[in-house]
Amino acid sequence: MPVLDIRTRWLRGVRAPDAKIRLVCFPHAGGAASHFRDWATLTPPEIEVIGVQYPGRQDRLADPCPATMAELADSITQALLQETADDLPLALFGHSMGSSVAYEVARRLEDVPGRTLAHLFVSSRARPRTPQEQAPRPAPTDSEILARVRQLDPEGAAVYDHPELRPMIMPALRADFRLLAAYRPTRLRRLGIPVTACGGDRDPACPPDDLSSWSDVTTKGLDIEVFEGGHFYLGPRKEELLALIAAQLS
Repeated sequence: MPVLDIRTRWLRGVRAPDAKIRLVCFPHAGGAASHFRDWATLTPPEIEVIGVQYPGRQDRLADPCPATMAELADSITQALLQETADDLPLALFGHSMGSSVAYEVARRLEDVPGRTLAHLFVSSRARPRTPQEQAPRPAPTDSEILARVRQLDPEGAAVYDHPELRPMIMPALRADFRLLAAYRPTRLRRLGIPVTACGGDRDPACPPDDLSSWSDVTTKGLDIEVFEGGHFYLGPRKEELLALIAAQLS
């Protein structure tokens, strides 16, 4: 069994001595790096899997949540450059909110000399919208947030009903939703890497047709992959998803 031995402030994962590429995984709103903990057991040894640990949750409960997408993406980019000292090529995978975070980090990494960015995988989210396409929204109320979470993840939403846990975990979820409501990049940047957009065939938040919007942010082509399931299809379809990722990174 592999040993969980990558543990920095921002990054968590399993060391892969034979890795030829590093897959950096960005969780959904309210999510944490632990959602990707077992991915290393389902990927070939040539792929090192690490999850990003956003502030304000789990062992980073006391760390303030970023107020803007730019602040979050800047911090993660800096962490990737400082906390991964080698020059392994990087591939990014983001689910839901994590898709937007991964895109913003990809934009920044492309400007860093000497770091190779190989692929962007996005999941269960349409591409970001500019202010001209969609104005920023007011921050949602807690009741609106929880209604949305219950719609998209009925099983996972149960934790927010726990009277002892809710005060500890609600602030991060609230901060993530506020960040997303305000996030509107002034312009879209076309990345010089391939993009693969994945989603569930019954996702109420991101119907399969919305995945094609990611063609606007790449000059190297978009691949669309639809799996059976809803917004969190990647749980029950994990092995299929990781087989796809491994094939595209080989």
